[in-house]
Amino acid sequence: MSDVNWTCVVSEEYEKRKKRIKESRNQKLSTFDWMSSNNIFDVEDFGIYEVSFKDGSRKEFCRNINNLDIVTGDWVLINTGNGYDIGRISLSGDLVRLQMKKRRINKNKELNSIMRVANDWELEKLKEARAMEHDALVQARAITASLNIDMKIGDVEYQGDKRKVTFYYTSDGRVDFRELVKVFANKFKVKIEMRQIGIRQESSKIGGIASCGRELCCSTWHTNFTSVTTEMVRYQNLSVNQSKLTGLCGRLKCCLNYELDVYLEALEGFPKRADVLKLQGGNAYLMKLDIFKGIMYYSMKGEMDRNKVYALTKERVNEILSMNRKGEKPLEIGAIQFVNEDTGDDMDFADVTGQIELPEEKRTKRRKGNNRRNNNRRKNNPRNRASKDKDRQDRRGDRNRDDNKKNRNSDSFPNNKDKQNNKQERNSVKDSRRERKENIQNKQENKKNTGKYRRPSGKRNYKKRPPQNKDNDK
Repeated sequence: MSDVNWTCVVSEEYEKRKKRIKESRNQKLSTFDWMSSNNIFDVEDFGIYEVSFKDGSRKEFCRNINNLDIVTGDWVLINTGNGYDIGRISLSGDLVRLQMKKRRINKNKELNSIMRVANDWELEKLKEARAMEHDALVQARAITASLNIDMKIGDVEYQGDKRKVTFYYTSDGRVDFRELVKVFANKFKVKIEMRQIGIRQESSKIGGIASCGRELCCSTWHTNFTSVTTEMVRYQNLSVNQSKLTGLCGRLKCCLNYELDVYLEALEGFPKRADVLKLQGGNAYLMKLDIFKGIMYYSMKGEMDRNKVYALTKERVNEILSMNRKGEKPLEIGAIQFVNEDTGDDMDFADVTGQIELPEEKRTKRRKGNNRRNNNRRKNNPRNRASKDKDRQDRRGDRNRDDNKKNRNSDSFPNNKDKQNNKQERNSVKDSRRERKENIQNKQENKKNTGKYRRPSGKRNYKKRPPQNKDNDK
């Protein structure tokens, strides 16, 4: 092979590796492999690689037992003992040894082994597994809510071969999820693993944008979750505002630890037990500190019982404290500036009491015609308005009723003729009935007069039936 062809192959391989490294940087908890990005490789292979799973949400150290030719950015198959998982190499070479030393992991520890480089079919299977995770998360949360289990499922991770699912959950106490695992196994038809994590670990897995406008430190580079207390807030002279001091996880922000050492070093030069300074004009009380400027602010009652704020240097406060220990009280406080209590700016005014007189206020006499105003108020009163509106509505209602009656009686009203015809028919029927009744009554009276009429008795006489001969029946 000629030198030109060899240089072309090397440049292509270099460009491919560079592209893989750039893609691996866009992951969570990404680490910059500056050696492989500059095409610098170790003379002796370390044998252990750092592999990231699910875009860097989980990382493991794996051993290259098959002596494969792999570099940073390659997709590889990891033997987990229960199938295989697919991950991406994030660090290689001597940088892995430094990373293990930082995390205090012994290189002789038993680690999962790298089987081989993943092919296209296995990568497609991994994409299918990642697409199934969202639906599994929704279903798992619905099942836990139906079973009334006090836990929150934060993340779901499928293994590369889709044989196992890991559910990451948070809970305040211990959870008995034996029944839950049975339901999950029946629903998803795979091996189930439940793993409890903290609230900060949950936010690092999910990710997000912090109040500073950048991605969360715990999801990009911060792995050591050190404890954060309110004492750190007091040392840095910050206002205790819960909405500003808490992060997305609901705990105090981890960034409160970043500058704490600088504040502690700066506080060492300030005098201790300097809350009260004794002066001849009274006592001055400490209000606040400007740590980096080295200024201490004291409030003191002045004339007319007004609180005044004075700014003192550290050196001046040490002088006054030393005088107070000897039993002496200085005449002047020796402030470098006089500060307004409310705004903290220099006060620029003078006491002008008794020098400026305000003009008298002109009072206009009341005009006549208050009765008109009262009448207008009565008219505009909402109660009076409501009563008037009711009267108007009643009047309108009466008028409408009268108009409806007139219209109903008139021939022009629809269906009036039909109603009149029906009325005439009813009257004729009634007249015929009356005539029948009168005729019946007249007949009865005629019978009484002639003697043919016999009044019926109360009891009815039944005639006996003649006996029947049985022989005749036969």
